[in-house]
Amino acid sequence: MFSKLSIILPAFLAILAVATPTPNEPASSCTTGPIQCCNTVESASSPAAASILKSIGVVVQDVNALVGLTCSPIDIVGVGSGSSCSASPVCCTDNSHGTLISIGCVPVTL
Repeated sequence: MFSKLSIILPAFLAILAVATPTPNEPASSCTTGPIQCCNTVESASSPAAASILKSIGVVVQDVNALVGLTCSPIDIVGVGSGSSCSASPVCCTDNSHGTLISIGCVPVTL
């Protein structure tokens, strides 16, 4: 019985870790570039995101990765007109596709 428990418990904990949503990261923890304000944040496999990714020739390895659509940089210092976000503030690992799409996004708290 103990051997079955030693197999089942780690598997259960791994599933629980993947299924548990993480809270938004603080904006100060973003080290990959400027915080982005995106109109929508979706899975890379969503029809809208997949269509954009295909049109620009980008293949995302993790189809569950979050991508931001129609994004613009936010100035978190509060200087200038871009200091607020009424949509979805995110920190993304790849902001190299202009305002069209940002890849590898994590929601942040401003």
